[in-house]
Amino acid sequence: MALARGRRAQYTANLWPGFVDMLSTLLLVVIFLMSLFMVTNYIITQAASGKDTMLSRLNRQLAELTELLALERSKKESAEDNLAALQATLLNTEAQNRKLTGLLGDASGASDDAEGRIAALGTQLDEQRNITNDALAKVELLNQQLAALRLQLAALNEALEASEAKDKDSQEKIADLGQRLNVALAIKARELARYRSNFFGELRKTLGQRQDFKIVGDRFVFPSDVLFDPGSATLKPGAGPQLDKLATALKEIEGNIPANIPWVMRVDGHTDITPISSSTFPSNWELSAARAISVVRYLMARGIAPEHLVAAGFGEFQPIDSGQSPQALARNRRIELKLTER
Repeated sequence: MALARGRRAQYTANLWPGFVDMLSTLLLVVIFLMSLFMVTNYIITQAASGKDTMLSRLNRQLAELTELLALERSKKESAEDNLAALQATLLNTEAQNRKLTGLLGDASGASDDAEGRIAALGTQLDEQRNITNDALAKVELLNQQLAALRLQLAALNEALEASEAKDKDSQEKIADLGQRLNVALAIKARELARYRSNFFGELRKTLGQRQDFKIVGDRFVFPSDVLFDPGSATLKPGAGPQLDKLATALKEIEGNIPANIPWVMRVDGHTDITPISSSTFPSNWELSAARAISVVRYLMARGIAPEHLVAAGFGEFQPIDSGQSPQALARNRRIELKLTER
C-alpha cells in the first residue's frame, strides 16, 4: 500500500509540470499570434497607405487637368464667339462692298472721296480676314491640346487600374504567406514545447524533489545561493555536482531535438535589491550577468554546444517576490533556465 501511494504521488508530481508547460506554451502561442497579427496589419496598413498616397496624387493631377480642360474650353468658346462676330462683320463688310460696288458701277463719275472709302473698306476687309485666320489657327491649336489631354487622362486611368490590380495581388500574397507562417510557427512551437517538457521532467528526476528547485511557467528556477557565495560570481566547489546533473539532462535533450528547430538554453541571472558596488561588479547588472556567464561556461566545459547557450543578466529588476524579508530576498537571488527559440 505505501508503495502504491508513493507511485501515485510521483505520477501526480510528474503530471503537473507538463500541465503548466502546456498552459505557458498556449499563452506564448497566443501572444505570438497577436504580435504577428499586429505586424501583418502594419504591413497591410503601409501598403494601403502607399496606395492612398498614389490615388491622392492621381486625383490631384486629374483635378488639375480638369481645370486646365475647362479653361481651354472657355478659351475655345471665346474664340468661337470672336470668330462668329468676325464672320458676321465680314458678311456685313462684303455686303457693304457689294453695295458700294453697285453704287460705283451706277455712278462711274463718283468723286475721289468715294474711291478712298472703298479702298479703306477693302483694307478693313483684309484686316478682318487676317484676324479670322488667326482665330481659326488658335481654335485648331486648342483642339490639339484637348486631344493631348484626353490621351493623358486615358494613360492615368490605365496606370490607376494597374496599381489597384497590383495592390490586390500583393494583399493576397501577404495573407497567404501569413497563414503559412502561422502554421509553421505553431508546429515549431508545439515541438519545442514537447522537448521543453521532457527536459524539465528529466531535470526534475535528476535533481530530485528539492523544494528550492521549481518550475515556473516555461522556466526552471533555483536559488543562486546554491551555486555562489554572496556578492560573488565564482562557482562554489559544491556547485559542480548540481551543474553536472543539469549538463547531463541538457545533453540528452540536445541529442533528441531535430536540427531544423533553432533552440537555445537561456541562463538568466537575477539578484535581490541589495545594492553592490565594487571594482569587479559596479552594480547588480554586472553581478547577475557574470553569474549567468559562469553557469554557461561550466555547461560548455561539460560538452554543451555554445550555439545552444545564452547568458543574460537582469539585475534586481525582475523580482518574483516583492517583499523585503530575508526569505523574499533569497527567492529573488536566483538562476533561471529557459528552453526557447533562437
